[in-house]
Amino acid sequence: MNLVFSPVTLESRDNYYSLWQKTPQNSLDYTLANIWGWQAYFGLEWAFDGDLCWVRQKQPVAAMWAPFGDWNAANWQDLFADIAPDSRRFIRVPEKLLAIWNEKLPGRVKAEEDRGQWEYLYNQQELATLPGKRFHKKKNHFNAYVKTYGEPDYHELNDDIVEDVLALQDDWCQWHECGDSPSLTAENEAINRVLSHWESFKNLYGGALYIDGRIAAFSIGEKLDDAMLGVHYEKGLNGYNGIYQAINHEFSAHAGKGFSFVNRAQDLDEDGLRQAKTSYQPIGFLKKYKVTIQD
Repeated sequence: MNLVFSPVTLESRDNYYSLWQKTPQNSLDYTLANIWGWQAYFGLEWAFDGDLCWVRQKQPVAAMWAPFGDWNAANWQDLFADIAPDSRRFIRVPEKLLAIWNEKLPGRVKAEEDRGQWEYLYNQQELATLPGKRFHKKKNHFNAYVKTYGEPDYHELNDDIVEDVLALQDDWCQWHECGDSPSLTAENEAINRVLSHWESFKNLYGGALYIDGRIAAFSIGEKLDDAMLGVHYEKGLNGYNGIYQAINHEFSAHAGKGFSFVNRAQDLDEDGLRQAKTSYQPIGFLKKYKVTIQD
């Protein structure tokens, strides 16, 4: 197998979507908005080969990501026979692919849990309604928002909303001094890159909250499959009471309508993120691993 890698581009999105639809477990990491949005930061490249697309990053350290596509149709024994040992070390490997590798390559798979990359899964109805004692604090924050600012003024993504979202993101970045943080700078570039081409993505969802006619929060997500909506970005301006509870609630209720689950991404082993994501009562995780395929 002779893999020819090239930078991730939107020109290959039809090839991408044809394989994405065949992938047995769709991680938020592997959405087109994510890998194209973060292409520059990670130096992401891909190579299309039959039923699979192979992904690798060149920076900050070189690494292979898991391939996506029809995992069940792939002849893994033959594929790995043609891949050099240093290209058989993978990160961000979803648990269903790991299970297939363990079955098809017995005794050759060395796996390590990567807890910081596990994606948090939630019940859509719970996020949209905040029911019962488990969500008491969240519901209080949401009610405080409604009491202070009135019923949420929610707008779905369109060209006008995108302009407001980009302006809010710029304000948010200035407030949080993104220029002093490589990760926030990279996220800011990814958000601007994706939203400047938002109509190029088949499955992008978005919405924003307005207070007195001014945008105060936004959330951008992507359909992962018929049952699951993923959340890429969620930002709110400082100084608005309950703003994050409100945008989470409204995005889950509006964009999440018709989905059973919401994927709110990983915590990257950051204590604050882990606490915040856990406080919304996840019902499970999309687990990911670091994997080496041995000789």
